[in-house]
Amino acid sequence: MCDDWQPTAPIENIRLRAALLAKTRQFFAARDVLEVETPLLSVATVSDPHLQSFSTRYNGPGLSAETSLYLQTSPEAAMKRLLAAGSGSIYQVCKAFRDGESGARHNPEFTMLEWYRIGFDHFALMDEAEALVQALLGLNGAFERVSYRAIFKRYLDLDPHAASQEALWQCAVDAGIAGGLVVDAIDRDGWLDLLMSHLIEPHLGHDTPLFVYDYPASQAALAQISAGVVPLAERFELFVTGIELANGYHELRDADELQRRFEHDRHLRQVSGAPVPVGNNRLRAALEAGLPASAGVALGFDRLLMLGAGVRSIDEVLIFPVARA
Repeated sequence: MCDDWQPTAPIENIRLRAALLAKTRQFFAARDVLEVETPLLSVATVSDPHLQSFSTRYNGPGLSAETSLYLQTSPEAAMKRLLAAGSGSIYQVCKAFRDGESGARHNPEFTMLEWYRIGFDHFALMDEAEALVQALLGLNGAFERVSYRAIFKRYLDLDPHAASQEALWQCAVDAGIAGGLVVDAIDRDGWLDLLMSHLIEPHLGHDTPLFVYDYPASQAALAQISAGVVPLAERFELFVTGIELANGYHELRDADELQRRFEHDRHLRQVSGAPVPVGNNRLRAALEAGLPASAGVALGFDRLLMLGAGVRSIDEVLIFPVARA
């Protein structure tokens, strides 16, 4: 007899999810932010070489025969098309899908809260993300804010914008996390990511939640890059008890720069042997039509629920994780 039919989340955590969803909707309603719902299936998908999409085939009217469709890794592209169409500030609670991601903090199907605020930059959006998390988790006191450079100086005594690739590699070797890799086995951002994830992130947000902001320009994704002696990506991440909870951008609005970054991602995917998606022509057209000045953030709702429930595994807040789906 099958004995794994029951949910992995206890009923009290299922009730907590419902309560936090209701509070989330109240939070945005009070700020006149419109709730929207965009498709989970699309003919285009993310180009980020660190994310892998699920794909399927559609056979029916409206599209050419056996069109490939992708389950979205986030609603970002569709929501930006809405912004360009004049929606105003919007938010969405939806399912997102990422292939190959499963563990204590990951499930290939998960719940994401994503919102976009017209006229905000990444600093104003940090203010709002702080207010939301405080409201949902019952926290008091201001969150800490530290630049990417300062957080590397604090924990590793390195300047991430000036240190050579060899210096980053040597730091990883000295910490025993290089895994036998030679210095040019991965690129400079690869070493920065390894140091950040293994040596810095576990320490972040234990005494108080912490925002890390102003990332290297090479890690901008779809954020704007600020001018300066050292160009910086206008983005942030929020950490609570060592868990990355949210990732936000002062949004890129230049369609040509969007295309340049997409082509760079395509190259990285080709080099690594990963699938290379087609370009998202509708997103580019939306930016060409005029994306309003705005900032957006994606927050892992299941991880937020883990914090609210005081549990260490995502399975304890999911009704049926992938192993029981």
